[in-house]
Amino acid sequence: MANLVKDERGTFIPATQRPDGTWRKERRVKAGYVPQDEVPKYESRGKQWMNSRPSLPPGVHLDTPPAASQTGAETQNLSKAAKKNEKRKQKKKDKRETGDAGNDDGNTLAAQLAETNISGDGTASGGNQKRLKNVRKKLKQIAELQAKVDSGEITLTQEQKDKLARKEALEEELDELEAQGES
Repeated sequence: MANLVKDERGTFIPATQRPDGTWRKERRVKAGYVPQDEVPKYESRGKQWMNSRPSLPPGVHLDTPPAASQTGAETQNLSKAAKKNEKRKQKKKDKRETGDAGNDDGNTLAAQLAETNISGDGTASGGNQKRLKNVRKKLKQIAELQAKVDSGEITLTQEQKDKLARKEALEEELDELEAQGES
């Protein structure tokens, strides 16, 4: 945009024509003036430092030697962990090809089912303990509720009446669970 003209009067930006046809008059500029289009973009010191760093790590060059053999060259350049992962992948691939993977999963599942002790009502033995604890908690709540009713602190809602009515059923269930736990 700004072509500088030097003559005996000094340095000038010459007159230019605007798009609408009118003329800009020439402008006088001081010595050392750099037109706006030619001013270099500002870069901070950090940016300059990042640009001056090499893009590759030390010891790595852009020109790569030709690969002699695919498998030999690849395993030599791999790290210890990468070699280990490669072996693991190869084992999985071999296992799939022979069909052993399906048999192992079935045997493991069968062993897990055999270890799990299932009681007559369809719950696991760990589930009995949980149910026992749950029933005891409900009976404790019923006892507290009955004590409040006896002392006259509260009047019962329909839900509380239903809870008190279930007391006998819960006591029978507690006796059954305790009997199963002993045997």
